Amino acid sequence: MPAEPLSLLDPEPLARQQANYKKIAARLMEMYGFPEWRQHLPPVDELVSTILSQNTSDTNRDRAFYALKDKYPDWETVRDAPVAEVEEVIRPAGLARQKAPRIQQALQYVTAARGEISLDFLRDMSVDEARDWLTTINGIGPKTAAIILLFAFNIPAFPVDTHVHRVTKRLGLIDDKINAEKAHAILEAIIPAAEYYPAHLNIIRHGRQICKARKPLCEKCPLIEYCQYYQQTVKHHDE
Repeated sequence: MPAEPLSLLDPEPLARQQANYKKIAARLMEMYGFPEWRQHLPPVDELVSTILSQNTSDTNRDRAFYALKDKYPDWETVRDAPVAEVEEVIRPAGLARQKAPRIQQALQYVTAARGEISLDFLRDMSVDEARDWLTTINGIGPKTAAIILLFAFNIPAFPVDTHVHRVTKRLGLIDDKINAEKAHAILEAIIPAAEYYPAHLNIIRHGRQICKARKPLCEKCPLIEYCQYYQQTVKHHDE
């Protein structure tokens, strides 16, 4: 079934997509289990790590992140360090000239707004309030905000990265024309809030292992009966 465009997420099509997701989620959980929430990084660490992750691999992000942690004793020192020095430290993540000032500006923003480098206050906000606060920081969009809220606090926000965007489009949960930014609201409506964490991790894992960007392994996929891409492209071509 084709995905419903954002403008058509009224109760009837939304209920259909929720039912589709329920079947898909059950298959994903059979394959990958039901990951229990754990804090991946403290909130400010998550903020910096997510900025570093933009347009690079997880491996290069982690190299740059732990290089920062090894070089500087705390985030205040990173904030106040010469920007050229920070650029050199995070070079493994790529785009260091953009990311170094972006990290320092984010740390400066938090300091100016809160008097300290801490995001713990977000825990006491509603999801929308916390998301709005984070996205006022230059360079922090819906994905970064959702990652910080979900992974650092277990606040129900659903991050849409490239894997999630690709897989949910192929499955027909979102329309082909919906960009990643708009997909956040749609998928948050479709997926139960209690399942945001396992859904995010399982969809990413499926995207990396089976529903690959260039050559999806449809012959190994347990979701083909629910998959719009398979039904309209692969199966049709085979026939």
